[in-house]
Amino acid sequence: MNKLAKLCFLPGADSVLLEETLSEWRSRYPHMGVCAFLPEARKDQVALLQSQCTARGIPLVGGIFPALVRDGTFRTDGLWLLRFDVMPFYQLHADLPTEADAAGELMQTIARHIAGQMQGPAEATLFMLFDAMVPNIGSLLDDLYLHLANRVHYAGANAGSETFAPMACLFDGQRLVRNGVLMVLLPEHRGAILEHGYQAPAQTVYATSTLGNCISQIDWRPAFEVYQELVQSQYGVQITAENFYEHAVHFPFGIVRANHHVVVRIPVMRKDDGSLFCVGEVPANSVLTLLKSPSVDSLETLQVLVDGLAAMNGDSAGAELLLFYCAGRRMHLGLEKASVELHAFGQRTKAAGIAGALSLGEIGGSTLHGYPLFHNATLVAARW
Repeated sequence: MNKLAKLCFLPGADSVLLEETLSEWRSRYPHMGVCAFLPEARKDQVALLQSQCTARGIPLVGGIFPALVRDGTFRTDGLWLLRFDVMPFYQLHADLPTEADAAGELMQTIARHIAGQMQGPAEATLFMLFDAMVPNIGSLLDDLYLHLANRVHYAGANAGSETFAPMACLFDGQRLVRNGVLMVLLPEHRGAILEHGYQAPAQTVYATSTLGNCISQIDWRPAFEVYQELVQSQYGVQITAENFYEHAVHFPFGIVRANHHVVVRIPVMRKDDGSLFCVGEVPANSVLTLLKSPSVDSLETLQVLVDGLAAMNGDSAGAELLLFYCAGRRMHLGLEKASVELHAFGQRTKAAGIAGALSLGEIGGSTLHGYPLFHNATLVAARW
């Protein structure tokens, strides 16, 4: 291990190596903290990690994901440790409210605490990990921006199980919580770059009846019925109730915003009443278009990420980077193509280390200091 590196991947449940790493870091950086990523298959290691950090007085935050990202591969074993040389301000909230007034009040309180931690004109990034089962992430981001505006950059991802079964997936040094959010204020940090590379077709429809993540009607008709017709007419694929899960991941919706930026929403469940459940909120009367995975431009996606990182921080060669890769995107492209995309990102950036995870939705803006949006099917990259 490079003892000065801020990113350390431990390949297995080796408590001795974990102890050695934490002890070495603690001796060199007495005010340090740790952000840890675990794969779902190793979620039982949270307690060990908490006890080891507590024993050394090391603040800990982190999340559990379907898989980890390392060296151009997706890993379901091991552990990522990401060091803060000085532990920044953070908050972990469990059981987030879904009722609008209560959610708004909580975000106002959180924004007030974050604003109180900011010093001077230096840039900062609000790094967020949500439980993927929280149904109103988009609305919570709206409420947060209402009070913080562009005083911070926004970046983050969703933790949890790829099966979308409820699971406690966010933690600090003492707790392991569900339906929550972890917020970390990264000082002197210039934000993240997010891109999906989808090209939107010209045909659009309207989500005329929605509730949170659920689309009930499109153009005043049952959502699934319209979805079937769109897929059949545009791409010649017949989707039924029986093959829905097999095919739907390849034909996500795109929410077309006023600036023509497309936010991807993946339908993951068909309900008996013909409504569609998506990963992420779909506001009522959203303008929707139908996307198709083969139209993803990987080369463009990678170039946007590399150019964006360079514009923010200079050349990424030799740097340590954070990367989240959407689980839905991996399903779209297939494991082989997704792995190629991961590997190509490492080659193009020439980074010294890339730590990350397979995420269940991503958070970022379409522009620097942009409005925070909840996305699917993207890559999110930042300097660590």
